[in-house]
Amino acid sequence: TAEEYEEIQLHPQRGSEILSAVSTFRPIAPIVECHHERFDGRGYPNGLSGEDIPEESRIISVVDAFDAMTSDRLYRSSIGIERAKEELKNGRGTQFDPRIVDVFLTILHEYDRVQEKIAWTYATIPQDSSSPQLP
Repeated sequence: TAEEYEEIQLHPQRGSEILSAVSTFRPIAPIVECHHERFDGRGYPNGLSGEDIPEESRIISVVDAFDAMTSDRLYRSSIGIERAKEELKNGRGTQFDPRIVDVFLTILHEYDRVQEKIAWTYATIPQDSSSPQLP
């Protein structure tokens, strides 16, 4: 409902307020507050756009959307990696910072190579069936 959506839109501000109460986390409070702003200015809670949105928030926005799209939820199943990539591409310049999308997609493309490169840092990679299997 409209009322429920209004309540959901309060979570960035509430998260920011909670973090602001702890001095160690105070510097990241603005990042959390802005993670649902949109590159085109149609986001919330402040209607910021473009470079006025902290870069860290623009990064979290892309990663959070990708995670939401590729995770199974109670109300819907994952849309899969390839469709999620297409959705990120479709949101370039409107919902998401195009530069951040491009970098994120490059990282996804190189995921296997990067994983092999850092394999020495861990014995095995747990294969949780609920986690997305990246290409």
